[in-house]
Amino acid sequence: MISTWVSVIVMLVAFVNGVRNEDDIQPCAKVQTPWSVVPLGSPVTATCVIRDDCPLVIGQAVHIEWRLGDRFLPSSPVATESGRVSKVVIPSFNYTRAFLTCCVQASPSQIVGGVEIRAGYPPPAPQNLNCQTNLTTPNTLTCKWDPGEQDTYFLTKYTLHTQIWDSNESHAYNLPPGVHRYTVPRSDFVLFSDMDIYVKAVNELGEATSAHITLEPVSAAKFDQPKILKVEVVPRRYGCLRLSWCLSQHQAWMHNFHLSLEVRLKTADRSQWSEPILVVRTRPKRSVDQCRLLHGTQYLAQIRVRYQQSPWSEWSSSQSGVTLESAPTGRLDSWMKVSWDHMRKQLNTHLLWKPSKQFRSNGQNVSYIVSLQKVPSEKGRVCSTTGNSCAFQLPGRARKVYLSAVNAAGKSPPTEVRIYLPKAPAAISEITAIPRDDTSLLVQWKSLISPGLTDYVVEWRPLLKTDRSFIQFEIADRNQSSLTITGSFEPYKPYGISVYPRFKDGIGLPQTVNAYSRQKAPSVVPKIRIKNTWKSHIELTWDEIPLDQRNGIIQSYKVIYWDKKRLINVVNADLEERRVILKDLNILSLYEAFLMVSTPSGSRNGSTIHFEMEPFDAVAIVMIVTASGVGFSLLIIFIVMTCFSNQKRLKGHFWPAVPDPANSSIKRWSSDSSRDTHTSLDTDEPNPIYLSHLSFLDLTMKLNKKDDDMWSNSGEDTSDLGDSICGSPFIPGYSGSNSDSVPYATVIFSGACTNPPPKEPHHVYLRSESTQPLLETEESFSPKCYQNMAADGMTTEQCFFGSCHNIEPEEGTDSVILWDDFPFLRALAMNETQND
Repeated sequence: MISTWVSVIVMLVAFVNGVRNEDDIQPCAKVQTPWSVVPLGSPVTATCVIRDDCPLVIGQAVHIEWRLGDRFLPSSPVATESGRVSKVVIPSFNYTRAFLTCCVQASPSQIVGGVEIRAGYPPPAPQNLNCQTNLTTPNTLTCKWDPGEQDTYFLTKYTLHTQIWDSNESHAYNLPPGVHRYTVPRSDFVLFSDMDIYVKAVNELGEATSAHITLEPVSAAKFDQPKILKVEVVPRRYGCLRLSWCLSQHQAWMHNFHLSLEVRLKTADRSQWSEPILVVRTRPKRSVDQCRLLHGTQYLAQIRVRYQQSPWSEWSSSQSGVTLESAPTGRLDSWMKVSWDHMRKQLNTHLLWKPSKQFRSNGQNVSYIVSLQKVPSEKGRVCSTTGNSCAFQLPGRARKVYLSAVNAAGKSPPTEVRIYLPKAPAAISEITAIPRDDTSLLVQWKSLISPGLTDYVVEWRPLLKTDRSFIQFEIADRNQSSLTITGSFEPYKPYGISVYPRFKDGIGLPQTVNAYSRQKAPSVVPKIRIKNTWKSHIELTWDEIPLDQRNGIIQSYKVIYWDKKRLINVVNADLEERRVILKDLNILSLYEAFLMVSTPSGSRNGSTIHFEMEPFDAVAIVMIVTASGVGFSLLIIFIVMTCFSNQKRLKGHFWPAVPDPANSSIKRWSSDSSRDTHTSLDTDEPNPIYLSHLSFLDLTMKLNKKDDDMWSNSGEDTSDLGDSICGSPFIPGYSGSNSDSVPYATVIFSGACTNPPPKEPHHVYLRSESTQPLLETEESFSPKCYQNMAADGMTTEQCFFGSCHNIEPEEGTDSVILWDDFPFLRALAMNETQND
């Protein structure tokens, strides 16, 4: 396409211009058209005439062709004898610029003539012409206009025309192409004289003129920002403020001109300005009063000015003022939550309130009083605060309280708040909260048919803040099932929203839902922990995400794991349990896993953990250890029980008990036969006492000295020698009160009981070989020498303990042994008596 255009241009240069070697050469053909510049889409007509002396057609038949760019056009020859004239008609020329060429058919075709045709649109009339005067130094008049959105495809020139009526002075200002504004110098206009101003646009297809405007330059001036000097109270007029103002320094010279003024106001706690209030024909430095305002309320004020129909200036900076105070008016909307304290027999009450649409605080420092009496007094007051809520206790019989607003000017009429206890009926189901934007939530619920229903209370609070002052509420009519709540909701922070049904006699059960104004993926993902393992299963668990890091409502926990073959598996976990069990895992295979937590607006992946399934898992080890422990415990219990059943026998083997003669217990004679046997004893004498253990041996042969040494020096235990005594007062088989104790002594007789007693009885006393100490060395308990009585009534002294001394009986006394002083020898004496 480009090469075709180049060749066309070259041929036109050669044939149309006909310049070669400084000699004027006439072209072979001439193309004629009425207009070379035409409106886009209009028809175009052209005629091609070939000269007779053209070398290309001398002596040859002529056939003429037309081309528009590189496209052939149908043509019709003109009825002439030579046939060297052709005409072409283009019904609609849709090119902005194109070459129309005339060609002679040859091999190849030769261009003999052509013409360039351009098309476009005439200029549209300039729109929105306006001019503005700048009253700062230096003063200027700037005019601008809109050229229109349509492209004309031609170069359009603009000219600004001004004419001063008083002097008939006119000016025309030519602008460079593409410029659509112009600033008239101060010398070419008069501030207080009307001017006629318009703009003319011209291109190759025509011209157009904008609408004329007539203005006074000063009335087209945009003033600088005015300044509010002060805002003050109007004396003795409630709800009025007085504003004093002035113009900027550059326009201060216009202080005598009447200007238009607009004032806008807003309270200090609001973000939206009120509709502007127009004040006409006022002069600078003259104060302006604004009334019908709230009493005792702080206002912010701004102003702007203009002269006649000039543009408004920018708004001034804000200045504040406070109207006169009056007593609060209107009622307060309230919401009370009550619970019964069974211990103290009183009501725990939390009361919240807010201004209704009719309430007016009418003051700056407003406080609130809750009282049990309609007329507030110190006696019945239960709460006084500057906030919007209060917690207090009431007597169980209380049925209502009164809420009043107080400022420096007085008190509002009390608002009666009835006390309703919670009741069981539920009147709400399926509550939802949908964010509408960053500052509002749409709360919807389904109402159940409940008689006595009066209205609904929608309560919401930030879950990350525990202070009750952050609780807010709205009251909805009983016929409503939705409510849009607005406030400063923080994005990614949870809010608890509850809907309470209120009845004539109580408050029903609420429905609660958590909501977010905006959500995103959680800030953190908890770490996975391995809790239990089985042969081919493993249990994974994790902690709950802290509420302040969830950033939304958790919708799913997913555990994604894979093995060395990269086989990916996904398991969904229960939101409440926060655990999963991975089943059918391969033994001795290394696995990787991570946790993915999702909210409605995003997901976050946790760190990856690695684990391997062992062939002998922990559960089997625990079971084996448990079984072994139980078996070992049973064995220990069996051994202990066996030991307790043979306690006495084992004690005798490991801890022999040595009787203490001083503290031994001697059993009394219990056998009646023994009493009959000892008839020689005095009947008044008390019964003999059993020794703890006393053994007797009857020897049939006389012991010699060697035998005495053997018995006396033997290291063996002699406690089992002579288990019975012939004619003894002991019951056969009796072993004493302490059968396992070591005998204190053993007495050996020289003859048998059945044989006649020997003339010289031989008694041998053997001491116990125990190494344990028997007695403390006290003379009151251990006699130094014992005496035995012979068969003939004579006494024979034998030493049983330590050395013997010659003890002579006192004169005038018989040699009589006191058996009660020698309990061991008393039993021995009895045996000898029986033998006699």
